[in-house]
Order: sequence, then structure tokens, then C-alpha cells
Amino acid sequence: MSDQQHYLEQGLAKAREASRELAGCDDAKIRLVLEALADRTMAEEANILQANLSDLSRMPETDPKYDRLLLNSERLADIAHDLRCVAALPSPVGEVLEQRGLENGLELSKVRVPMGVIAVIFESRPNVTFDVFALCLKTLNACVLKGSSDAHDTNRVVVGITHEILAEHGINPAVVFLAPPQRQYLASILQATETIDLAIPRGSRGLIDFVRDNARIPVIETGAGIVHTYVDASADLAMAKSIITNAKVRRPSVCNALDTLILHRDLLPELPGLMQIMGEEYKVEVFADSESFHALEGDYAGNLQPASEAHFGTEFLSMKMSVKTVVGLPEALDHIHRYSSKHSEAIVAENAETIETFLNHVDAAAVYANTSTAFTDGGQFGMGAEIGISTQKLHARGPMALPELTSYKWVVRGSGQVRS
Repeated sequence: MSDQQHYLEQGLAKAREASRELAGCDDAKIRLVLEALADRTMAEEANILQANLSDLSRMPETDPKYDRLLLNSERLADIAHDLRCVAALPSPVGEVLEQRGLENGLELSKVRVPMGVIAVIFESRPNVTFDVFALCLKTLNACVLKGSSDAHDTNRVVVGITHEILAEHGINPAVVFLAPPQRQYLASILQATETIDLAIPRGSRGLIDFVRDNARIPVIETGAGIVHTYVDASADLAMAKSIITNAKVRRPSVCNALDTLILHRDLLPELPGLMQIMGEEYKVEVFADSESFHALEGDYAGNLQPASEAHFGTEFLSMKMSVKTVVGLPEALDHIHRYSSKHSEAIVAENAETIETFLNHVDAAAVYANTSTAFTDGGQFGMGAEIGISTQKLHARGPMALPELTSYKWVVRGSGQVRS
């Protein structure tokens, strides 16, 4: 057994034991830990950013993952804010979900409990390290962090700071374990039925598929975001322009960013105006179907290309998008049904019946009317932070935060009853 493999197995075993110790930790102490981590994050800004710069130096700026990897003063301030938000939230652990008495005198309660040990497998997003730790600690779960080599220097510094804070507050630092970053150790994590209760992958479709196909432990998928916005003939054009621009350019590297604009054919003459800011200011590259290509040709400041089949159903994660023309809502719904990853889908319209039909018929974790898909985010939903966006339907769907990191158990109180 290699030293790294031994380190991994020991770390998993210690995380399991530490998760048992967390059961006796009160929420007031958890709050102090998270607030202290927020303070220390800002105090250690220089060290964290230096480590992040080391990670960034190994990745070309043209890589779509570069923006996900990047930390700066503003993003660290946002992370500290999210830590404080999670600290202030009530813990769901111990919440009584259901209570009833039976005719034989037994009293039954259904009570939220921690999952135990949660492994999160992620790629180039060091903010995930903070989010996962905060949400897991708040729900009295230990966490195993399997980041990629891309962000390992940053993750190592952040977890080191976290261990210091935990020790200062009398909590076993083993409740957060940073696994070796090499891909070869992922299989051992996914097979760890004795030490890990749940795995959550966050990253590319390839990573998610690998975790799902190779895991012997339960998995909650956080799927890729292939995101559409349908602009109906009844749409307010100024609103539509603002929404699609925000959804595309705010942070194109994130999973809730716009990938395909679906446009009602009646609005083709308005398409150059709708795309103006994206072309002139952001140089978004557009792959347009034949009708929208002719509407934009000679009147779009960015790179305009004819769309192929491959440009629909693609998560671009960059300043690229596709445009699809439809004759009305039914065709828009069919297109979304065919290509959606069931993450986030939006409509811009003024017709109330059209809006309700869209919201009722689109199968996605989050559906929007007259607003940007950029809001699919645990922090924006008032959850403090998120562990990921689930696109499946069992146990959790959409942004996952504190309640989704718990299970439940039945507590049965009696007075000597025996079953005949």
C-alpha cells in the first residue's frame, strides 16, 4: 500500500469517528466556529490568494475553468459573508418532522439527523471547500473533500486554516478531511461503504458520470447546466434584453449561465437589438440557426457562426451561446425537452397563460418567469450557501443546503409494550 493510499484510508476512518463526536456538539459552538472561520479567511487573505495564484499559474486563462478557479478579494469577502449566513441559520438537526401516538400507547416521532460522513468530489472551485465544510458542520456531518489537482494548493491552505479554527474551539479537526487530489484515489472513496454515507459530485459531465458509474455508496448528482431562455412573442423587449444579457455574461463559467436563447419567430427583427450588448461589449460568440443567422448577419458585433446540431445541448461555460428560432411555445417546450439537463429554464413573456403553461410543463430543478437563471444558487435562495444543484428527483432537487444534508430516524417511546 502506498503512503498516499494509507493516508487516504486513515483520513476516512478518522472522519467516521469524528462524525460520531459531533453528535454532542451544540449549535452555539458551531456558530462560533463558522464566524471565526469567516474572520480568519479575511485575515489570511494574502496567504489564500498566494496559494490560489500558484494554482492559477498552471492553467491557461483561456480555459473555461480559469474563472471558476480564480479567487480575489471580492470573492473572499463573499465567501466570508456566506459563512456568516450559514452560521446564523437554524440547524435542521433535531427537527421533528412528524409526531403521532398509536392506539397501543406508543409515541412516534420522525426526527432529522445528520447523514454522517459526506464526500464531495469537485474540480476547479475552491469556494466549494468553504461551502461544503460550513454546511456539513452546521448539520453535524463530517466531510471528505476530493478536489482536483487544479485547486489543490488553495484547498490545502483553506483546510489548514479550518483545522486550526476547529482545534481552537475543541472540535476534532478530522471532521474535515482533504483527500489526495490525484484521480487514482477517487475509486477508493467511491468504494468506501464502511466510512462514507453519501457522495456528491460537482463538476463536468465526465466526472459526474464516473462517480455514478463507479460508486458503491449512495450518490446525489449535481448535473451539468444546459440552460435555455425562451423569449415569447408577448415579451417586454427591454426586459428580455436585460435578462438574457445577465444570464449569459454575468459569470459565463457557472452552471446557471445561459447556453441557448430560444426566440419566437415573430421577434426575429428585434434579435439584433436583443443581442446588442452581448455583441458590442462582451463579444459573445453566437451559433445561430438559419433564421436567426440571417436576422443577425451584418448586424452583430461579435463572432457569428451557423449553428450545427452539436451547438444545441452544449454547456458552453464561456462567452459562447446558441440561438434557436421557434414558431411558438409548443416548439420551444419540445426543444427544451430534447436538450435540457433539467437544471434551470426560463421564459420571458407577458401573456399569463403562456407563462403558466411553461412553468407547469418544463421539467427542471428550477423554472423561471421574467427573471434571470443566474439566481439558481443556494445563497440567492436564502440557504446561506449550497452543496450543489441537484438535477435528480430522489431526496433532493435544485440548490441543496442544510435540510438536504440530513436524513431522519423514527424515535419510539413506550411504557413496556410488547407485540403479540
